[in-house]
Amino acid sequence: MKRCISLFLLLFILGCSPTERPDSGAATSPETAADATPRSWAKGGMATAANPHAVAAAIEMLEKGGHAVDAAIAAHAVLGLVEPQSSGIGGGGFMLVYEYDGSELTFHEGREIAPAGATIDMFMRDGVVMEFMEAWQSGKAVGVPGAVALYRSAHDQHGKLPWEEIFAPAIRLATEGFVVSPRLADYLPRMAQFSQLAKNPATAAYFYPGGEPLKAGDLLKNPEYAATLTRIAKEGISAFYTGEIAEAIAAAAQAEPNGGTLTAADIEAYKPVTRPVICGEFRDLSICTSSPPSSGGAQIMIAGLYDHLSADATNQSDRIAAFVDAQRLAYADRDHYFGDPDEIDIPLDDLLDPVYLKHRATERFAPGANPTPGDPGLVFDRESTASLWAPDTTEEAAGTTHLSVIDNEGNAVSMTATVEAPFGSSRWAAGFLLNNEMTDFAREVPTDGSRLANAITPGRRPRSSMSPSMVFDDTGNLVMVTGSPGGNSIPAYVAKTLVGVLDWGLSAQDAVDHPNIVARGETVRVEINVEPGQSIANDLKERGYNVRESDGENSGLHIIVVNQEGLDGAADKRREGLVAVPASN
Repeated sequence: MKRCISLFLLLFILGCSPTERPDSGAATSPETAADATPRSWAKGGMATAANPHAVAAAIEMLEKGGHAVDAAIAAHAVLGLVEPQSSGIGGGGFMLVYEYDGSELTFHEGREIAPAGATIDMFMRDGVVMEFMEAWQSGKAVGVPGAVALYRSAHDQHGKLPWEEIFAPAIRLATEGFVVSPRLADYLPRMAQFSQLAKNPATAAYFYPGGEPLKAGDLLKNPEYAATLTRIAKEGISAFYTGEIAEAIAAAAQAEPNGGTLTAADIEAYKPVTRPVICGEFRDLSICTSSPPSSGGAQIMIAGLYDHLSADATNQSDRIAAFVDAQRLAYADRDHYFGDPDEIDIPLDDLLDPVYLKHRATERFAPGANPTPGDPGLVFDRESTASLWAPDTTEEAAGTTHLSVIDNEGNAVSMTATVEAPFGSSRWAAGFLLNNEMTDFAREVPTDGSRLANAITPGRRPRSSMSPSMVFDDTGNLVMVTGSPGGNSIPAYVAKTLVGVLDWGLSAQDAVDHPNIVARGETVRVEINVEPGQSIANDLKERGYNVRESDGENSGLHIIVVNQEGLDGAADKRREGLVAVPASN
């Protein structure tokens, strides 16, 4: 596996040095230098997301001639309404965009940011870290939302439809009402038992009218959300980041119990970022993904390690074991080194270097051992890199949503967005929930004074497991769009689709349906209620792995595979999504 951190994917097709550093913020091109003739896309469009209303919004934009970015924004604005437990405009997200005309890739980052008043020990009391449940529901957990700024940044660069038009489906649905889905309804009784969702006045009135949780089939309207989106549509994002809406967000974050420090000034100061796209070769393909603070790099690491570890595999059981160990090695490195690239020096170039990955594959841990991070500094005959950071203490909840879109002109979007844990912080402002993204930082401060790569610092973005990714063939043609929610399990979920489609020969839906296998640390979690999950779990136990059987997983994989026949889409049956195509297809 050959790779470099590059903003011109051309270098990955022709070969490049790991030390090359194109200027950040530029776009990536998967086109070869010899291919200068215009290309024609004839495979039509497709959208797949976690809720039918969101997919309908995306298709509406595509049928109007919209760009994949227009469709993605429209879909996500709807998801914030119909799937509020997973994402919304009170959170953030990552969007990987492919422009077919010009073969350019751009990574738009809208990650939440720590307030100016945040401190490294704000989740500590008398030297003891707050329990996650308490921290999760606190105002301290609320970061500056980035989703709306992400919309604007992506639309300014790629959008074709008028800004105001892409919010119409969500405004219409919020005004006229939508039918509460079983998944949303099923969450509410459980949330009432251990969160503030049924106690905070605004969320109680919305989700528990008359003191009872909403039920599947109920008609739910959100005129407050419609009013907020209408202002954003007409006035631009300043309506969100300044004035009444920003003040409402700050007030909700500062409210007791455990009020935070988020201010309207913090919100007004927010800026989205366009970051480098990172790519790595997997055999004759290129995996392109989002750079830190995302965990897209873990996809390149897992694929490269898997290629080495599966070289001698003689059957599918051996390949599964190789996939498990590739995850264990990559997770250990990701956990130790990844954070906000504007704040810390991440040795990403070394971690993704094929020389390092080949060496790292030789450090395959015994099945029952607890994997530790590698040391790329020593591999390249330099000072130790691992010793710069203390062992990671981050705990990341399993929330989030993912959508994939290809438009009628071949442009594509892989977008993952979140409010962090289910229903975010359970705090409400202007018709939407606020994130609890600050709990994505390491909440426990080392007592010995050692540094953490993912420590809380004012203005810092927390590390994310989100990994929106795309795959291209050796001539630069789009092969796959993939991504998933799922907290710390996201790298494993997404890698399953990459390996499943690219090595195991599975269709898009079969790859999504395949049992999830998550190997982070000394435990391997295997989804046994999906065939052949139980046999996989049994085989791994026989090999000596510490297996924890899981009866269901929180993935929400929504992928599109491009093949000779056209587009092969998949929606994760573990959620409520679907795949659809425009009528013009």
